[in-house]
Amino acid sequence: MILAAVPVILPQDSFAIKFAPLSVDEIYTLVDDRANGAIVMMSGMVRNQTEGHPVIALEYQAYEPMALQVFQQIAAKIRNNWESVQRVAIHHRVGRLEVGEISVLVAVGCPHRESAFAACQYAIDTLKDRAPIWKKEYYSDREPSWVKCC
Repeated sequence: MILAAVPVILPQDSFAIKFAPLSVDEIYTLVDDRANGAIVMMSGMVRNQTEGHPVIALEYQAYEPMALQVFQQIAAKIRNNWESVQRVAIHHRVGRLEVGEISVLVAVGCPHRESAFAACQYAIDTLKDRAPIWKKEYYSDREPSWVKCC
């Protein structure tokens, strides 16, 4: 899969890497538009286990300039594949997060639900594959370990 080298950044889209907690309400508002018939949002959260090992926290790090560029490339590709998409928001958190906290929010607004679902799925899958984001998993039963994010 090849992403656009220099994406066109539309003013209605929103991309961010944040230390502060992510807000579902904020992301929803960012993609809300009168032309939308659907908004699909994906919220990634810190779960309490990985492969049977109890997780107590995660620590995320990102190479922010490149991660934001990847987010923009994802939105550009979405617009190539689903021309009716009105707005895209991709926000990822960095720093230490506890179980239950939101680590990533991806939202897509467009006139039809099929396109909204497909574009949101594409966005999170591509983010997980391409974005330079890493996480350190802290366990209650073994030493912490760094893994490629998402």
